[in-house]
Amino acid sequence: MALKYKIVPVTPFTQNCSVIWCSDTKLAAIVDPGGEIEKAQKVISDNQLELDKILITHAHLDHAGGTAELARKTGVPIIGPHKDDQFWIDLLPEQCKHFGFEGEKFKPDQWLSNGDSVTLGKLIFDVVHCPGHTPGHVVFVEKTHALAAVGDVLFQGSIGRSDFPRGNQKELVNSIRDRLFPLGDHIRFIPGHGPMSDFGHERRTNPFVADTRFG
Repeated sequence: MALKYKIVPVTPFTQNCSVIWCSDTKLAAIVDPGGEIEKAQKVISDNQLELDKILITHAHLDHAGGTAELARKTGVPIIGPHKDDQFWIDLLPEQCKHFGFEGEKFKPDQWLSNGDSVTLGKLIFDVVHCPGHTPGHVVFVEKTHALAAVGDVLFQGSIGRSDFPRGNQKELVNSIRDRLFPLGDHIRFIPGHGPMSDFGHERRTNPFVADTRFG
């Protein structure tokens, strides 16, 4: 069993949409299809994969703007985010219009809560609810292969913004330090933007959440 993935930057915000798949079963998930869905679909076809589901970390337009179109074209279920992001889903048409994107509202087939799990072939992703950037933000963690898709919670050297409606920096920092870092320094993560990192590196060096900042 092996987990494979390819990061597919999309939209003018260069959001890290990703295609993750189980190499044994060839079942794949597209995580955060913010737009330009044909790019992720090409990864599916190039690797002879079967798209099994769409995973959503949170409902900001650059992460979720292409969700409805992708689900309509493929017929696969939309999994996530947490129900507290419903208001962001409702705002998607307004968000997209404001930035000149194409996008529409969608209805998740399954809302996610902290402690849930999502299967993809032989892979199992633990769901970690990490509010702060948005109230319904979730992170997907595949512990066996030490890989997480963290959306806009954590970046290499930074953390997500908390100045959006219902954002909260203290809550965001607590999500990272209390829910993500305890999973282990060895876990590498795909952030919503920019290069990958691992929890250990960020715990040691990230100026917003490093151990040294908190004594």
